[in-house]
Amino acid sequence: MREQVNGSWRIETHPKAEAGNVLQGDRWRISVLTEGLIRLEYQPEGCFEDRATQMVWNRDFPPTGFQVQETDAGLEIFTSRIHLIYNRGEFSSNGLSIQVMGNLSPYHSIWRYGQDFEDLKGTARTLDLCDGETELDRGIIGKNGFSVLDDSDSLVLTEDGWVEPRQSAGKDLYFWGYGHDYREALKDFYYLCGKSPMVPRYALGNWWSRYYKYTEQSYKALMERFKQEGIPFSVAVIDMDWHLVDIDPKYGSGWTGYTWNKELFPDPQGFLQWLHGQGLRVTLNLHPADGIRAYEDIYPQMAEELGANAEKEQPVNFDAASPEFLQAYFKYFTHPQEAQGVDFWWIDWQSGGVSRVKGLDPLWILNHYHYLDYKRDGRRPMIFSRYAGPGSHRYPVGFSGDTIVSWASLAFQPYFTAAASNIGYGMWSHDIGGHMHGTKEDEMAGRWLQFGVFSPIMRLHSSCSPFNGKEPWRYKAEVRDMMEDFLRLRHRLVPYLYTMNYRAYAEDTPLMLPMYYEYPEEEAAYQVPNEYIFGNQLLAAPVTTPRIPGINVSKTRVWLPKGMYFDIFTGARYQGGRMMDMYRTISSIPVLAKAGAILTLADEKAEAGKNPEVLFVHVYPGADGSFVLYEDDNETEAYREGVCAQTAFSLSWGTDPVLTIEMPQKNTQLLPKKREYVIVFHGIGSCEGELRVGEKAKHLLLEERQMEDILGGSGVCVSTGLLDPAVSRVELCLKNAVMKENDSNQYLFDFLNQAEISFDQKDRLYAAAGRKRNKELLLSELMAMDLEPDLLGAVMEILTA
Repeated sequence: MREQVNGSWRIETHPKAEAGNVLQGDRWRISVLTEGLIRLEYQPEGCFEDRATQMVWNRDFPPTGFQVQETDAGLEIFTSRIHLIYNRGEFSSNGLSIQVMGNLSPYHSIWRYGQDFEDLKGTARTLDLCDGETELDRGIIGKNGFSVLDDSDSLVLTEDGWVEPRQSAGKDLYFWGYGHDYREALKDFYYLCGKSPMVPRYALGNWWSRYYKYTEQSYKALMERFKQEGIPFSVAVIDMDWHLVDIDPKYGSGWTGYTWNKELFPDPQGFLQWLHGQGLRVTLNLHPADGIRAYEDIYPQMAEELGANAEKEQPVNFDAASPEFLQAYFKYFTHPQEAQGVDFWWIDWQSGGVSRVKGLDPLWILNHYHYLDYKRDGRRPMIFSRYAGPGSHRYPVGFSGDTIVSWASLAFQPYFTAAASNIGYGMWSHDIGGHMHGTKEDEMAGRWLQFGVFSPIMRLHSSCSPFNGKEPWRYKAEVRDMMEDFLRLRHRLVPYLYTMNYRAYAEDTPLMLPMYYEYPEEEAAYQVPNEYIFGNQLLAAPVTTPRIPGINVSKTRVWLPKGMYFDIFTGARYQGGRMMDMYRTISSIPVLAKAGAILTLADEKAEAGKNPEVLFVHVYPGADGSFVLYEDDNETEAYREGVCAQTAFSLSWGTDPVLTIEMPQKNTQLLPKKREYVIVFHGIGSCEGELRVGEKAKHLLLEERQMEDILGGSGVCVSTGLLDPAVSRVELCLKNAVMKENDSNQYLFDFLNQAEISFDQKDRLYAAAGRKRNKELLLSELMAMDLEPDLLGAVMEILTA
């Protein structure tokens, strides 16, 4: 068997710990990998494992400065982060404990072996059939300062690239004691378990997916309709009806299939090439559990290769424990399909975690080897599959499964997606809008789509019910219009998202992070599970509840850290340092840019998979800020060698604020030959300015105007015109710029105008707000009106922003 293992399956690992970091007895071994990361092994046979495992690839951390105190009762280990006490015996709650330093909790920052503990959770294998919440597995951080991962049952990687069970049973634990230094814990996790790789650029656009019996003609017609409507997509997902489904019952179920249904798709290669010509990449659905049966086109080759009796139509069973099976599967199935035009695979494994080898999960095998196989010719790999345990971040993108269509499912997903970063899993893709059952509610579908736009992967999906499509034109006008706007916005966000894609790889920082990563000592940061950091310029708090009858807005709890923030959709400015309720119509959700934020967007015509010729630079005033735009070839592994172009943007805030766009650095040949920058200063009144491109300067009279873009509010706008980005430094200086106050009267009028409440109540509220007096008196008058709590809350948000 070993001679046949594919050479491309070998991976570089560094699994042996630095000798000076290791303490060892006959049956125990403790590796102080870092000041906060401790490996704890107990092996009754004294046979310790130094090979890489399915979870852990690298243990060669630098020497750690720790102290050891030996006593008759055992030993104690001290680092700057932890204090370990161990009696040198079999692990027990009495004999092994670790305290996290830092005075985090007088009672709960001590871990005793075998005792339960609270952490901040990680993620789950799937959301299949979930109608709301599900239990999450462990992460690596906890509010009490620690967590523990158990690697005792994972298989080990062999030198030839395959896996095998450990030589002996025992305990193999990793204690994470980083206190509230969550970012450092995550950084060390990515070293221990492997980097989070970049996905191809096209993956960050919109995906169209539906479990539906399309034909070649109907699928083409749908894609053409999207183009006519100006609704962009970058990925075409073809669910299981691409293959033969209605098969002779003697072969079993048609759920697994490897042969195109030529009645529906008479020219598969031509169809795939047509999709590519429309700027779409393609993935096909796979349910591989039933193996290859005699009716499949590839059966003769597979049977001959693997010794099945073709005359008796003996099936070629799916065997996750066989490298020979996997190699034949790749050779005769995936490689020819990829040559025809399949760009990546949707590995829809739904058949459990058991194989003929104890501890070998077929899902992990499929994810790991599909990903490695795709790298064979230098392409940047990507798969689409469920989570198979810690370390699965190495194989993006995650498919969260078939959820129930409900508000409860939507309400769980922002928290679920952000919390997955606690186990380094930063690329979940959900069935946006929900998959099946439930009830059609236009508002819920719209709110789900808004969350999808501000999530790692934006993929619309639904069941085969003829009533459950996610095409925007299936919904009421206000929802349809919003959906179309947000789908366009998603493609415009790709330059920002792709930069964050690189940041996740280079800086070990996922796109979505819970608020407590940035503010670990703020109790409020733990109280907003559906609010999250979205890259390094934005906060997002998706709406996950229905609109409130009468006032026709939905309420979202938001915590704003100290500072000044702009709602990127309404333009409203908020002072931070408070917990508040925000109220939004169906047209937007709370997405906030802190003062000094610089947000780079493409124009609506840009193709998601290409570096854009037009860049909109949205600037949010009030503080200094910076952003470095990352661009590369979008499709190969060259990014690992640093082949890229990086453009630095900086804002120097003051009476005469200056935005500077530096000349790109490194591989500028990757950029378009000509590029236009459209600079938008939000919240700035009319002023003079000077635009300098290279050595040429131009005086400007800039007039404040309402933004016609989905990114709303008012401000001033300047275009550089087309220039050579590789040799052009741009500087825009505003003279005597003044930030505009919120137009509270207009915001209030717009809110009251759409509310379905009494005209008398509208008149009283609007009149009270229009009287010039201090804010305290106004709020006192509003409180005395005995308003419904949410009506009062919505008005107070506007008037106290």
